[in-house]
Amino acid sequence: MKVSITFGNKTYHTDLSKGINISFSLQNTPNLPKAFYAPNFNIEPVRTDTFVGSTDEGGILNFKNIFVNPHGNGTHTECVGHISKEPYFIKDCLKNSFHLAQLVTIKPKEIDADKIITLQQLQNLSLDTNAKAIIIRTLPNKIEDKKRDWSGTNPPYIHYKSYGVFSRKKGIEHFLIDLPSVDREEDEGKLLAHKAFWKYPSKAIRKNCTITEMVFVPNEINDGLYFINIQTIPVAMDASPSSVFVYEVL
Repeated sequence: MKVSITFGNKTYHTDLSKGINISFSLQNTPNLPKAFYAPNFNIEPVRTDTFVGSTDEGGILNFKNIFVNPHGNGTHTECVGHISKEPYFIKDCLKNSFHLAQLVTIKPKEIDADKIITLQQLQNLSLDTNAKAIIIRTLPNKIEDKKRDWSGTNPPYIHYKSYGVFSRKKGIEHFLIDLPSVDREEDEGKLLAHKAFWKYPSKAIRKNCTITEMVFVPNEINDGLYFINIQTIPVAMDASPSSVFVYEVL
């Protein structure tokens, strides 16, 4: 299904029948990527003395509970409520799920014991002026990352100055990355990159902006312009498991 979409003063073309999923399906498996020592994602049937919600176990139907930590189990999208004292919810902050995005590939720089995406690396990018979202694929991009437990590994992260200055200057409202967090795993609770992106605390909090973490972009997908569709659960929480599809701009 080919469509033409106008953003700003430009018209773009894409095929909505050729979406590529860059998120992880939540399922009962030890191979689901996780982080921050979160418990494993789990699905289990409701059980009582007279009922089991599983047809595999002889029940009349499937009636199951889902246990998930959005920030620790697979792909998730979060809003400023992740760090704010005020109650902001993803269902209210993500008002539009369809965006023009630029996919870029960056190899974080080794600085002391850390691997960091720097301001200079982001400033060197050439972005479409209408792109309000950016997807960062980090190198090395290994297939093992699709089932990796990042807990306690000090993953790469984004320097907070690059995040705040670059994102706000370029008008980036939706930031997607294949890492478990934009901040350092152990940062003494400072959360500087999160705060810089959402401009929190301030009188101009970027309430409509989101961060999506732990996506996975296969190597065969080229850098460039894409439309993205970010789907979340309409839940009154700061974050939600998310499904993200990309559509190449033709």
